[in-house]
Amino acid sequence: MQIRPETPSDYPAIAEIHRRAFERENEAQLVHRLRQGDRYIPELSLVAEQNHLIVGHILFSYIDLVGQDTLQVLGLAPLAVQPEYQRQGIGSALVRAGLNAADTRGESLVIVLGHPQFYRRFGCEPSVRYGIESPFPVPEDVFMVKPLNQYQERYQGKVIYPAAFSEV
Repeated sequence: MQIRPETPSDYPAIAEIHRRAFERENEAQLVHRLRQGDRYIPELSLVAEQNHLIVGHILFSYIDLVGQDTLQVLGLAPLAVQPEYQRQGIGSALVRAGLNAADTRGESLVIVLGHPQFYRRFGCEPSVRYGIESPFPVPEDVFMVKPLNQYQERYQGKVIYPAAFSEV
């Protein structure tokens, strides 16, 4: 398996992965909308490729953390793997590769809304431990952060997602 940044020729396969994995159109549309905006980071939109087939995708994009200052941090969303390739470590490999790429870029913090049992394996912790508030009424353990090497204690406040997320 190879993990690499997406290319425009991958877009149809990526959209299909999200449609099939989530059984709806919302996440595929989210990826499309994020690519159109200023929060998109091409080198943090990664695909997993096996035998020349795109089997998984992960996207990290900028979101705002509003506290004393407004700071840009990374949001991890969405992550999807073709249903027939799930439970083979592809999603985990995409998360690890994405976190490493984000850290190498000098990013400070990743925010994720997801399954605690899955994301804890990568060092994600409930955001409330860091003074970071979810914009959604969700249980504390599903809204998590992963501090990277450039993290500083000033990263506190409420998370504000760009408008592209409004339909997910």
